[in-house]
Formats: sequence, structure tokens, C-alpha cells
Amino acid sequence: MYGVIYAAVLRRLPAEAAHRAAFLLIRAAAAVPGLARLMRLVLGPRDRALRVHALGLDFPGPLGLAAGFDKDGEGVIGLCALGFSFIEVGTVTAQAQPGNPKPRMFRFPEERALVNRMGFNNRGAAALAARLRALRARPGFRPIVGVNIGKTKAAGEDEAVADYVTSARLVAGVSDYVVVNVSSPNTPGLRDLQSADKLRPILTGVREALDGASPRRRVPLLVKIAPDLADDDVDAVADLALELGLDGIIATNTTISRDGLKDGAAAAGPGGLSGAPLASRALAVLTRLHDRCGKRLTLIAAGGIQTPADAEARLAAGATLLQAYTAFIYEGPFWPSRLQRGLAARLASGKP
Repeated sequence: MYGVIYAAVLRRLPAEAAHRAAFLLIRAAAAVPGLARLMRLVLGPRDRALRVHALGLDFPGPLGLAAGFDKDGEGVIGLCALGFSFIEVGTVTAQAQPGNPKPRMFRFPEERALVNRMGFNNRGAAALAARLRALRARPGFRPIVGVNIGKTKAAGEDEAVADYVTSARLVAGVSDYVVVNVSSPNTPGLRDLQSADKLRPILTGVREALDGASPRRRVPLLVKIAPDLADDDVDAVADLALELGLDGIIATNTTISRDGLKDGAAAAGPGGLSGAPLASRALAVLTRLHDRCGKRLTLIAAGGIQTPADAEARLAAGATLLQAYTAFIYEGPFWPSRLQRGLAARLASGKP
């Protein structure tokens, strides 16, 4: 059914418009009384072998939705109803901002890939915090929600620490974990903050802000890195994360490479490439991180995960949790459930 809708309607819309339309349908379905609960019962992970304890949290399964799909935390209940075990909202910034000019999202269906240069379009950390606070005040189901924070575009490099700290303070009380995003290619100068000397004060400041704003509960802190880092820089980030007592690393964000895309890639212009072409490098970065830090950090694998075999390979390479975005766009609303069922079957059979 989704394939028919995609072929007939969504693929004919500009990529961002299609995203908005699909997201509206997800939120509308969740608003029907009782429907989200029924969908979770049918589509949610139920196999005990999929359960994961990480970051001090109990996940019903390893697959979460990566940041970028639900920037403002508007569809958490509906997205969990489709079978995701956790949702990472954002990227959110200290100040609301419109993002980059449109068009800013481009599909490459043959390669199962997207290029985006959204530019952290969001309503700001305070608005997100208010929405998540209301969500947590609701009775019943309590989803696991991480918050991904980035630098406001208008904030200069000398203001970066204060900008991240502001966001961290605002979301500390409503986040199951927080991710510092210094790896999007769509905010000028952001990736320069991945160097250890510039990253250290940001992570230190955010850690202090989380502890100060949420003294009764330690909020896990992770950093999300780019696949385009040189191997030595990957090692440096891992060493810094261990030194500062971070809880984990997300590997990886989108890439500025266009390897794996055919004709038409240049037409998309600048931005981050996600999806299948990213898989090989994302797996290599994950493997390197695991070799460097073992089980001392929680590693979340992202980038090019499409099939149960992909998911199993990331877990075998050292990931504790998984995130996806682009495959969800192409495969449709029932893909999270199918992937986790398929993964459970592979784990049960011992299939390599």
C-alpha cells in the first residue's frame, strides 16, 4: 500500500513537501483515540531478544529514529506507534531559526539516498522543552526521547559553548539523553568544532549544564560525529569522550561525499548525503570506535541501515543501538516493525 501511495503521490511532490505530508498523516493517526496504543501492540518490538539496556534505560528494541525527521518533537507518539523503540528529536538550537532556503532536500531513489541542507530549521529549544514537558505529563505510555542539540547559525564560534549550554539547560529535564551535534555539514563552521580542542569546552559546558539543571537525575550525554573525519580524528574524539566521561557516540551523521551517486548529484548542490551510499564508511567509523573504546561507551550506529542484515552487522561491529532515517522515508511506515522482526529472526537463527 505504501508503495502505491509513494508512486502515485509522494514521489511527485518535492521531497520536503512529501516529508511534511507523510508526517502529518502520522500525527493524525496518533490523534485518533486508542489507535496509537493498538499500533504499538501490533507493530512494536515484542521479542525479548531485542531488548537493550543502555544509557541507564530499558529499550524494547535497538532501532530508533534518527534526529532530523521530527525536529520539534511533534510526532513522538505516532512514530513510536510505527515500531521505533526510541525517538531522537531535533536538531534543536538555542534560538528558533528558519533553516536554509528551499529547495533543501533532494531524493535519489535509485541509490536509496537523500541529500539535505535543511540547516537546523526548528522552533527553538524552549518550545521543544515545553512540548516534551506536556508529553511527559500525559498518563500512560512513556516513550524514550533523546534530544539532539546544535549551534544556532547566528552564534559565532566564540559563542558556541554558551549556545550549546543554553539548549542543554532548557532540555535537561525532559530528555532521556542529550546529543551534541557538531557534525552537520549544513551550518557554516559547525564541523570545525569536532576538533578535540574546540569540542572539549562544548562537551564540558554541556555536561555541567545538564548536571546543574537536572541534579536528581544524570542525563546521559553523547556526541554525534561525521563520517568524513580522518581516522586519527575519530580516535581523538573517542579518546576525548572517554576522558570526559561521556556516555556514548553516534556514528555517523551525513557525508559531504557524493560517492555512490550517479548523474544528477551535482544538481542537488551542497548538503549532507544519507542512505545506502553512506553504509560502508559509517560501518568503518563504528568499527574503529569500538576498537578504540570497546564497551566503555555506548555506540549508536546510523547511516545506511536498510535491512535486518545491515542491522545485525552494526550490532556485530559493536553498536548497542541503531538509528535510521532515509530507509524509513523510502520503505514506508511499517519498515521499523519489519526490520526489527527480521532482526529478531536472524538473531534466533544464528544466520551470519
